[in-house]
Amino acid sequence: MRSDKVKKGVERAPHRALIYATGVSRTDMRKPFIGLVSSFTDLIPGHVNMRVLERAIEQGIFAGGGVGFYFAVPGICDGVAMGHIGMKYSLPSRELIADMIESVVQAHQL
Repeated sequence: MRSDKVKKGVERAPHRALIYATGVSRTDMRKPFIGLVSSFTDLIPGHVNMRVLERAIEQGIFAGGGVGFYFAVPGICDGVAMGHIGMKYSLPSRELIADMIESVVQAHQL
């Protein structure tokens, strides 16, 4: 399991201590860790129900035998960003988002 790289072995005791501090149980420590990426923001009308969807996904991961961990990325609404200086940030934000996901997934071995 990919996430074993941060939780198995004597040398990973400090890592486990940090993970336990998030509320993960010993039982859950044996399960795969799955990253849940969220771009939720109150600024985007399309995100109104996103938290409900996030919780359903988290429950599905748990039901499937995994442990979900949320992390955030920026959310930019093209409709709000267009027609002013903000439009210069919409497309570049996609590369930023991809880089952020890669960084967290690699750093935490999700």
